[in-house]
Amino acid sequence: MKRLSLTLPIALAVLVYAPIGASAQDDDDGEIEIDEGDPDDTGDGTGDGGDGDDGVDGEIEIDEGDGDGSLDLDLDGPKPKKGDKKLGEERISWSDIIVVVRKPFLKVSRLELLPTWGVTMNDNIIQHIQLSGQLNYFLTDVLAVGLEGNYYVDRNREPFDLVARQARRLPTVNKYKYGASLNFHYVPVYGKFAVLNEYLVHWETFFTAGVGFTQSETKVRDPRFQPFTNFLITPNVGASMRFFLTKFLTVNVGIRDYIFVDKFEAVDRTEVSGEQAKNNADSAIINNVLFQAGLSFWIPPSFDYTTFR
Repeated sequence: MKRLSLTLPIALAVLVYAPIGASAQDDDDGEIEIDEGDPDDTGDGTGDGGDGDDGVDGEIEIDEGDGDGSLDLDLDGPKPKKGDKKLGEERISWSDIIVVVRKPFLKVSRLELLPTWGVTMNDNIIQHIQLSGQLNYFLTDVLAVGLEGNYYVDRNREPFDLVARQARRLPTVNKYKYGASLNFHYVPVYGKFAVLNEYLVHWETFFTAGVGFTQSETKVRDPRFQPFTNFLITPNVGASMRFFLTKFLTVNVGIRDYIFVDKFEAVDRTEVSGEQAKNNADSAIINNVLFQAGLSFWIPPSFDYTTFR
């Protein structure tokens, strides 16, 4: 190991002009040697007669231990090798590193019991409140098939009476009684968001498409006439969001469009019999768009992971 013993002024000069007056030698491992004269010259008591190559370098040590005002510059020091562990550090295997976190809620092979409440969004003459129940079975975590049953409660809105008083005629409307359908559900979107920067709420968006039937009934203008009913083939499409609260309880909100061709009482109706009036009825395509909200109860109430992470 090469050591240089210099007085303070000479040491400062060497540090400043070392790139000019000293010969620097770069090895493959990044070592830099500063040679001052003969390495065997120990006339000032600082030379140690070494060859200056210990295989380690890169550290400068300033030692003021002799008390004679000289500075000892140690240019050699231990150099850590690549791949060495730090003190107290434990090696971690790749099998201990978890990259993908498991989903907090699984739906595959589970039943969803979903009671919902709905309300008509696109009819300003008559409003329907829908009381619905759905039973869905999830074939996979994103695909389900289910049955749906609907019951409707109708009420006339304010424009119904306004038209009657101002135009001296009653609007042509039908009320819906009940319906049912076979539906398919697909979940393409899954995500989460933070509440108050503390709680995570997981959610998903799913699309619904199905086909079924709806029964409607005319609201007659003249009490002397008999109403008639219609059995309507009803496709439906919709989009909904599901928010996960616990392992067995979720909240659902969405919009559903029930599409059918309904038959209405003719404006110039004169037939008392409902069947005769139905033969002369006017037809129109109806989009019964409803906002729906409900709670889902999952059976079984818990689930187990059966695959590796």
